[in-house]
Amino acid sequence: MFTKILVPVDGSEGSWHALECAIAMADKFAGELIICNVVQTFNDVSLLTIPLERVAIPQDEALEEIGNKVLELAKEKLEASGIKAEYILEVGHPSQRIVALSEDKKCDAIVIGSRGLSGIAEFFLGSVSSKVSQYASVPVVIVK
Repeated sequence: MFTKILVPVDGSEGSWHALECAIAMADKFAGELIICNVVQTFNDVSLLTIPLERVAIPQDEALEEIGNKVLELAKEKLEASGIKAEYILEVGHPSQRIVALSEDKKCDAIVIGSRGLSGIAEFFLGSVSSKVSQYASVPVVIVK
């Protein structure tokens, strides 16, 4: 039923819970996981929600390095399960890249955490999980 499951991870507690749920689903249905991290550069409207005097904005290379570290943590969490997985780093708007990746990889489902690391930007722009569930063409499991 769910043989190819996309799991976006951002290092938040919610995304790790989603990964645990996806591992259980993949184990039950003999499926595989596609684990992604989406790096969003700070050249868009999200800057309007961040008090700039309080944060140093990392450069794109630093963001990609952080994204790769998150994927490495996911790989460590998945090692003992024996489940086949692919790890992908994407750059762009998270909800758009997640939906596009699920279509490109012909996924059967998306398992996503209900709250990520977006903070106040989520309040103003809408949550990633909400947008993914609205626009995805496959079932979306939102894990708390």
